[in-house]
Amino acid sequence: QVRVVESGGGLVQAGGSRRLSCAATGRTGRNYATAWFRQISGKDREFVAGLTRSGSPIYDNSVKGRFTISRDSATNTVYLQMNNLKPVDTAVYYCAARIIGGPEPTEGLYDYWGQGTQVTVSS
Repeated sequence: QVRVVESGGGLVQAGGSRRLSCAATGRTGRNYATAWFRQISGKDREFVAGLTRSGSPIYDNSVKGRFTISRDSATNTVYLQMNNLKPVDTAVYYCAARIIGGPEPTEGLYDYWGQGTQVTVSS
């Protein structure tokens, strides 16, 4: 079993930056495809960014050029660096991991989810 835990959320002003962390514990000997999703209040959860097992990133167009996803393999931690944050980025951010397949933008394909971390961007 794998446990995924997010951290790093909080309150930030528009234009500011925040880095989220996603730590995986448990049976982490496998390589997983990992992704960040977010859920804005009253809306469905949406894909933000993903990382293949080989480390190639993919991004939703809404965050491309502002967010960067990366992995520290030594600590089994995946990061989401968020720059130039906007009020529309306010959401609960979730980390998800998938055993088979790539970091596709479909939440139902993921095997493990964290509890989420709130990011609030003030104008």
